[in-house]
Amino acid sequence: MSTQSSTLAGKTLFITGASRGIGKAIALKAARGGANVVIAAKTTEPHPKLPGTIYTAAKEVEEAGGACLPCQVDIRYEDQIKAAVEEAVAKFGGIDILVNNASAISMTGTLDTEVKKFDLMMGVNGRGAFLCSKICLPYLMKSSNPHILSISPPLNLNSRWFKDHVAYTMAKYGMSMCVLGMAEEFRSKNVAVNALWPRTAIYTAAVQMICADNKEIINECRKPEIMADAAYTILTKDSKTYTGNFAIDDEILRDAGVTDLSKYSCVEGGKLSLDFFLEGDVPGQELIQPA
Repeated sequence: MSTQSSTLAGKTLFITGASRGIGKAIALKAARGGANVVIAAKTTEPHPKLPGTIYTAAKEVEEAGGACLPCQVDIRYEDQIKAAVEEAVAKFGGIDILVNNASAISMTGTLDTEVKKFDLMMGVNGRGAFLCSKICLPYLMKSSNPHILSISPPLNLNSRWFKDHVAYTMAKYGMSMCVLGMAEEFRSKNVAVNALWPRTAIYTAAVQMICADNKEIINECRKPEIMADAAYTILTKDSKTYTGNFAIDDEILRDAGVTDLSKYSCVEGGKLSLDFFLEGDVPGQELIQPA
């Protein structure tokens, strides 16, 4: 049975894509536990449709009780990752946790996926997670309880998850394949490598933008905080005994003793939508199945 620490106090987290959404929620949760947080993301100037920059996120982290280092990083570029990691180590003395959260998405079929968009998804998702892991690992291996956590799905090879958006699925599964391989590769080094995926759709600024024509989508979503709480639970587990898992947010919380998940629903009583790459019913929950 895995052991668990109660806090991330004094730990340093390097979180990609943390200027908004799930990444920022994880950063704030860690900050409330006394962690140091590196916000590694691209946005330094406000986006017209996506609020939040590395600086506004850093301010929130500090207000939540954590120390923060905002770094402008495009994880497609090795030199930018290396520079941010080196700056983080110089400031905080090391890196204990890497959260591969940054992601690019285009739910398009083959004929409608531009090569530029294909390259973006491949560069940010699979390649970006690989590069960040590779560059952080020498420091992680010096930590007393090192973790890599990727926000990526279980490897479900049902063709339904490929037929409508094969490029996105390939790119996202690239992150999950890093988890599958690195968990075994670094097991003897006591570096935990796990994936976390939401049971339901999560209401973020990106979802709002993608689903701009569907104003009712909020009724089907949970808040990013459910992912943050689940991530915190995983990241405080013993890295020697909890690795190689493709975890689902509500399962993690239920295993930790959380019985009432209603507080995570964006709209009380809303019928939640099952997220992509997941199948099957959940006892006590009636979920809208993805198309």
